[in-house]
This record gives sequence, C-alpha cells and structure tokens, in this order.
Amino acid sequence: MIRTTFNRLREVKDSLPHGSMDAIAAELGISAETVRDFFRGSEASVNGYHIEPGPDGGIVTLDETRILEVALRIAWATKNAL
Repeated sequence: MIRTTFNRLREVKDSLPHGSMDAIAAELGISAETVRDFFRGSEASVNGYHIEPGPDGGIVTLDETRILEVALRIAWATKNAL
C-alpha cells in the first residue's frame, strides 16, 4: 500500500513520454483506459484506489501499485536517457 497525493500522481503522469499509457497497459495486460483512469483519479474503475480530501488534490491510497511502479520506471528511464 502506498499513500501519496493526487497532484503527485499527476506529476508522474506528466513526466511520461507520449505512448506510455499504452505501453503500461500492454506490460500489465490491462486496458489503456484503466491506466488513464488511474491517473485521472477515477476510483470507480480502478480497484484499490481511494481518495480522501486533503492537501495537493487529496490523499490517494493505492492498494495495488503495479501501474505506478511501471510508470515510475518509465519516467526514470526517460529522464536518465537525456
């Protein structure tokens, strides 16, 4: 389980190169729409995703962290490839 802020998740999303949503979906065997919903904060379509009021767009608790882990790996690789 990971607790972070919604704005932090948006920062991760914004750091991803074009096409990353499809790459994450393909790697995890899920739909690209599920990955997009994850970064939109759509609790209803992503299991284990809970938002509560708080600073920076709210506090997000993630029971399932695979999407975030792959996104961070891609963002890190992209940043370090420059």
